Amino acid sequence: MAVTVTWSGHATFLIDTGSGVLLIDPFFDECPTAALKAADVSCDAILLTHGHFDHVADVVAIAKRTGATVYCAFEIAQWLGSQGVKAVVGMNLGGGVEVPGGRAKMELAYHSSSLPDGSYGGPAASWLLDVGGVRLFVAGDTCLFSDMERIGRPDGQGRGLDLAILPIGDLFTMGPDDSLEAIRLLRPRVVLPCHYGTWPPIEQNAAAWAQRVNEAGLAEARVLAPGESTTVAAD
Repeated sequence: MAVTVTWSGHATFLIDTGSGVLLIDPFFDECPTAALKAADVSCDAILLTHGHFDHVADVVAIAKRTGATVYCAFEIAQWLGSQGVKAVVGMNLGGGVEVPGGRAKMELAYHSSSLPDGSYGGPAASWLLDVGGVRLFVAGDTCLFSDMERIGRPDGQGRGLDLAILPIGDLFTMGPDDSLEAIRLLRPRVVLPCHYGTWPPIEQNAAAWAQRVNEAGLAEARVLAPGESTTVAAD
């Protein structure tokens, strides 16, 4: 089994599980590097890592148009309800839900979270996904933290992470150096970078980063251009 992962730019991903499409952190119309427009996006569920504008800018419009259920921190769910979004599930760290293609668990991230109106967005999160027979970790915006070793441990069936998606932009998240240590802790087979190159303060040389990852034998680093997709199969 396999999943197809498409990067639109910044931290926005579409994950086709074979049983539906998961949209991660929709930021399209105001993103200078986005390959897609919000009006052109189709999805079956939306997963949010936190409330900052560059992760939720288009969630209301897409959720209303598609009817996709939004999974997010409880505080973000309350805010979305006030914006007229009906299909929303508020969660908290450690909780899990069924999503198209499998299951999603809300895991730790270390980052701030506020909503576009300045209200509190609850705890920032990452997502541990077991979908389409593939195990993926979407780190969201975070620094390096030691629980990544726990998150990367094999599950009860002995399956490790097939894919990790990590920020490398620095300034607001971990940078390239700390991301390499994150990969050592998580032990994924494949790793994708995100949250870089959108604006000058988070410009990074992703090709050089990938070379470091590959030469160290940490994982198979794949660098996507906005709009590109990659397929990851279960080991």
